[in-house]
Amino acid sequence: MEELNVETVFTIPVSGGIKIAESVVVTWIIMAIMVGLSILFVRNLKVENPGKKQLAMEAGYSFFYHFFDDMLGEHGRRYISYLITIVWFIGIANMIGLFGLKPPTKDLGVTVALAIMSIVLIEYSSFHARGFAGKLLAFADPVPLLVPINILELFIRPLSLCMRLFGNVLGSFVVMELLRGLCAWVLPVPFSLYFDIFDGFIQAYVFAFLTSLFMKEAIE
Repeated sequence: MEELNVETVFTIPVSGGIKIAESVVVTWIIMAIMVGLSILFVRNLKVENPGKKQLAMEAGYSFFYHFFDDMLGEHGRRYISYLITIVWFIGIANMIGLFGLKPPTKDLGVTVALAIMSIVLIEYSSFHARGFAGKLLAFADPVPLLVPINILELFIRPLSLCMRLFGNVLGSFVVMELLRGLCAWVLPVPFSLYFDIFDGFIQAYVFAFLTSLFMKEAIE
């Protein structure tokens, strides 16, 4: 139960004290890692005769870019960078437990924030593609009788995004902690490869895939 708690690391002495949770600090660490790796990998890029590091990086980027581009089309290309960033952020966050840190995605506040970011971008993409009047008319699609249900989707979609991610990450974390308690040296190793690495990136992929799917529906 102690491992499931989100502890306060320190308090900023402003307005009675602002508590900074462990999940926030770990998120800052992940952000610093991603920024550092970005600076490292984009240094000394070459148009001709690129090195193996650049070729591997371009191949990874091209894979995700073409995947989301095929789904979103021309009108959704401006959002692909966000989707790729979300995949890597959630993927790293889910497997950071391998380094002794608690995954921030097991904190409901973090998954809610990610879901709100995605749903705001989805609605923005809809307004950008259809215009204000077109977006309002979309609530009556296919028949005006469905207006209440279409409005309700604005709240259902972020809830489904955050709860799916939160539930899967928390469940994986609980299973791994139980396995470590039963057999700390042998049994958790193959399960860690699944829950911390494979399943971690699967959840990142599912989150970004659903975001892109909702976005595709919004801009069509």
